[in-house]
Amino acid sequence: MKAVLDRIKQGEILVCDGAMGSLLMDRAKEHLKGTCPESINLSHPEIIREIAALYIQAGADIIETNTFGGSPLKLASYSLDDKTEEINRAAILAVKNASSKNIYICASIGPSGKLLKPFGDTEPKEIYESFYRQIKVLVDAGADIISIETMTDLNEASLAVEATRNISSSIPVIVSMTYESTSRGFFTMMGTRIEVASKRLEDSGVDVIGSNCGNGIENLVLIAQEHRKHTQLPLMIQANAGIPELREGVTVYPESPEFMAEKCNGLISIGVSIIGGCCGTTPAHIRAIRNVVDQRGKKLLKT
Repeated sequence: MKAVLDRIKQGEILVCDGAMGSLLMDRAKEHLKGTCPESINLSHPEIIREIAALYIQAGADIIETNTFGGSPLKLASYSLDDKTEEINRAAILAVKNASSKNIYICASIGPSGKLLKPFGDTEPKEIYESFYRQIKVLVDAGADIISIETMTDLNEASLAVEATRNISSSIPVIVSMTYESTSRGFFTMMGTRIEVASKRLEDSGVDVIGSNCGNGIENLVLIAQEHRKHTQLPLMIQANAGIPELREGVTVYPESPEFMAEKCNGLISIGVSIIGGCCGTTPAHIRAIRNVVDQRGKKLLKT
């Protein structure tokens, strides 16, 4: 299979999968009481395989692992830090076993759940070592890509990048920040502007940067435009299916597959290289995005 970065350099637009959490709640709700989503990798790996297979069938080129909260610091909240290696290794295996089709396995690395000093009580070394332990097993188990995502603290994201690069100098690294819309523009929760994040991440040696979570597709188009002003690195965008709403006691994500797919035309026009979905997106959303990417790709080739 051709290297993912080679395909991006040749102008291909790749499709990533959608939400893991919402499908886990549908399929494994009874198994998640009092524990974390990552525990399903060990107790019911067949559910993870089924979800991965649904996204592969929908047309995803890239499948993320169920390891967002798989660092030992995060797993310690559930007294599972001693299972770090088993949980992360099982997540890679589940995706590998989901289909015989060639896809890229993207290891998801989420925030540690700790605040770095001086804002919190955690030393950078502790967070670095936690990321290193998780990422080492993911790389050794066969991850094709490392995706450091939903990051709001640029310093924490940088520690995860450093850990990754000390494990492998060649594995593709994506860093995806989460921004909030304000009257002065988009900022992370820690107050970092898109311009600052773009420049610092580019200097850190990552391969792809972008944004996920916290916003629906329309804001993510604006965020992608802002990123493109400040970096020439490939971009990855994974929008929520809108901002969740509570309707008759049920959490609903309002953006339909058709709406999100139509707005993806804006991402393609900006030159986004990887398009996927975050909270609330389903295989139906990814299938609709795949159709738009294929249609626009054919038009781009003709021109």
